[in-house]
Amino acid sequence: LACSHHQCAFPLNQNELCIWNTVTAQPLRLSGHHYSISALSFGSKINPLLVCSASRERVVVWNLDECTQKVQEGLTPQGIVIGTLLGMVLHVRFSPDDQQVAVCAGNRIYMLSAKSEAILAELDGHLAPVTAAEFCTWEKSMLISVSEDRTFKARKVWDYSTSQLIYQSGVLTAFPLLSLLIDEENKQIITGCAEGQLWIFSLISDHNYRCVAHINLKKEQEKFCNKVWKSGKGIGQNTSKLCKTNNMRPEGSVETSLPILLIEHCDFLVCFHNEENTSSALNTSYFWIGSSTGLLIINLANFELEASLAYKDYSDLSIRFAGSCALTRKAVNGKVLCLITSMFEDMTAVLEVNLAALVRTHQSDFLLCGNENSLSVIARVVMQCNTSYFFPFLNNHYFRVIELNYFAIGVKSTVKDQPLVFHNKIKSSGYTAAPQMTMFSPNNNLKKNEVSKWKTSCKCKSKEYPLESSPPIKHEKEISVTCKPTPICCIQYSGDGDMLACGLADKTVLIFNSNLTDTYKVFSGPDGAVNSVGWSHDKKWLVSASEDRTLRVWSVCNNEPALILGKEKFHKTVRFAQFYFIDAFILLCCGAEFHLLSFHLDTTKDDLKRYKQRSVCKLVQKFPMASTMEITSLSAVNDFYSYIVLTAGSNRALEVFDLNAGCSTAVIPEVHTRSVHQICQNKGSSFSTQQPEAYNLFMTTAAGDGIKLWDLRTLR
Repeated sequence: LACSHHQCAFPLNQNELCIWNTVTAQPLRLSGHHYSISALSFGSKINPLLVCSASRERVVVWNLDECTQKVQEGLTPQGIVIGTLLGMVLHVRFSPDDQQVAVCAGNRIYMLSAKSEAILAELDGHLAPVTAAEFCTWEKSMLISVSEDRTFKARKVWDYSTSQLIYQSGVLTAFPLLSLLIDEENKQIITGCAEGQLWIFSLISDHNYRCVAHINLKKEQEKFCNKVWKSGKGIGQNTSKLCKTNNMRPEGSVETSLPILLIEHCDFLVCFHNEENTSSALNTSYFWIGSSTGLLIINLANFELEASLAYKDYSDLSIRFAGSCALTRKAVNGKVLCLITSMFEDMTAVLEVNLAALVRTHQSDFLLCGNENSLSVIARVVMQCNTSYFFPFLNNHYFRVIELNYFAIGVKSTVKDQPLVFHNKIKSSGYTAAPQMTMFSPNNNLKKNEVSKWKTSCKCKSKEYPLESSPPIKHEKEISVTCKPTPICCIQYSGDGDMLACGLADKTVLIFNSNLTDTYKVFSGPDGAVNSVGWSHDKKWLVSASEDRTLRVWSVCNNEPALILGKEKFHKTVRFAQFYFIDAFILLCCGAEFHLLSFHLDTTKDDLKRYKQRSVCKLVQKFPMASTMEITSLSAVNDFYSYIVLTAGSNRALEVFDLNAGCSTAVIPEVHTRSVHQICQNKGSSFSTQQPEAYNLFMTTAAGDGIKLWDLRTLR
């Protein structure tokens, strides 16, 4: 099958070619084959529009303008025979200039002239029939091919008499490769197999054809369906039967395979032609996946499904399982033509898909309705001094009442401790009313001398970093932290960038100044490797966790820890310890749960009881992560008020906790192909001013699976 603009091409009575014009609804029947037509392709150019048809005995190129004119004159249209007796042809493709045709017959690829019967080159090397071949548009004479031998090959065809094999892949899968697409924008190739697996390889010269992504369409389909059903719209025609997972299938039903019959570009921009916000569509590539049971749209930025369409969902369509399909690359009036043929019957159908309506139906299911239900990193309520207003589950816990002043460019002042009076309900002894302060609002009530003093200090330390500038990539300095080779387990800059803390495997914590010219402090005491360090917002304290199941809080001005929590407090190794809620709490991970601790630090010593620490710490609550053995990463913001805590587990899922509600609010399964080992949030900076919406972005990474950028508001 083949589609181009308003034209659809398909075999009629096996050996007759039919060109159906969807505008005039008039068929053009072309005869010239004696055996069944097995491959079709339209030319790359519109004027003149060419079509190539192939059977086992000949390959014919037709000029549709000339054929239409001859039919109108009452004559029999004839094509140009460009090849004969090449064997069983599975695929044909025109070159970008329509001067040559690549014919995949058996294990070989024949390069034929589109104007006369001449074999320009004969390419071999595959061990099984070649199923698809595509020309590279930005590099002349390059041809990519895939085969049933489960490999792809890249070759350069020089003067069409000799060819050079540039790259040959290994065996990708246990199933034959059926389809191929070259993405010109990203310089990548996309290939699919008979079992619903997609591979994306880079064609950039210095990338050496490395694999960019491997997509399991069955898993992506299940994730897509779970989103649809959780949205509360799992009943009706909008929910595709293509999406039913194993848990949703009725007993006794048959699970079908997902052969990838077609990969084609998707003109996704038509979905936003009446909207101002088209940046997401402009900066992202989308493509169609045609399978035996339906059509899918894949987002190339996050490799997730955007929409799905199942043939079973439409009662007017008699075809349930497609044996072949074709799509138009460009949408016409917002609609895409889809041509499918039945796998078991001699039947062909033309579908007109309203792309914008299809995509909007699914997007309305996923997007959260209203700002009051959507997640936000920045706390949206006015801060109160009463701790029960911060976190409703708090009762009779130690808490530090803190005061923040926000200046004009967003640089925060020092956090000040206030006197406390501990009762059943915690109250501050210095306030009679809650301060009504909006996050990031400027404090204009500064005296002139204070303003000048602040500007002078800020000018020395916190120079504004332009957002339009590129990130620093120049190597400045390298030092050895120990005399013998020792792994550095963790590093953390202080908020103002003046100091750098390092946790080492030799059970020590080192503090350097920012230019790495001097060791500021050395802390020792743990019996295991230090796996995490975290600075307080005021830079006075440093929290560390180690493999010996202990937690320590160090004063930067003292070599002895101000607080030690021993092994009796934790049943597993403590990881990812950090200060939270502007130094009001400590967060840490222990096994499959994370702990929220309230604390009070006191570094004074009693001469008679020097061994007894005066600092106290109390467990507020434990938050278990669902269906996982261990939390592999944790992230929360300490530089401003935020209720959101992000965790990733060994089950490859990411879970979002809202501590204001005291519960988990969202779970994203299968975030990466492996467990996430790092979550990086936009926690703000004293060197740059950013929009509040930017703080809702975060990144995740896993070994061998790249880096993904997420938006907390949409959880995508």
